[in-house]
Amino acid sequence: MLTLPSFEAKITEADGRKWIFDSIRRKYVALTPEEWVRQHFVNYLVTVKGFPKELIANEVAIRLPQLSKRCDTVVYGKDLKPLAIVEYKASTVEITQAVWDQVLRYDMALHADYLIVSNGIRHICCQMDYVRQQCRFLPEIPCYEEILRSKRR
Repeated sequence: MLTLPSFEAKITEADGRKWIFDSIRRKYVALTPEEWVRQHFVNYLVTVKGFPKELIANEVAIRLPQLSKRCDTVVYGKDLKPLAIVEYKASTVEITQAVWDQVLRYDMALHADYLIVSNGIRHICCQMDYVRQQCRFLPEIPCYEEILRSKRR
């Protein structure tokens, strides 16, 4: 059971598989346990935390030294610079240091202000401080307007 608000997901079946509509990518994608978490979490960001849907991208390709990777979700600021990277795991997957290492590697390419990891049950958010080279774990995921206000300071 996820600790995210439920929503009316558009699910279909084809070729013996289930598919869920991703309103960000505007297409049906394979319904995996991780995708279930992603769709609920993006819905939460938009409907509860006020993140503009048009500034969210799923499956964002990035280049790391000698590697091509994909970030699960990137949220952009109004200036179109990466504001947050979100990494999802299935609800049965524990959030470990290895998961954090993964999102930190992605951040080497994007330098986002916030890093978020969720398995649909547990959600962890940290605010990056590149000047002091540290991150501060937050008690909850801030609203989009809160994030923008903190950037202006």
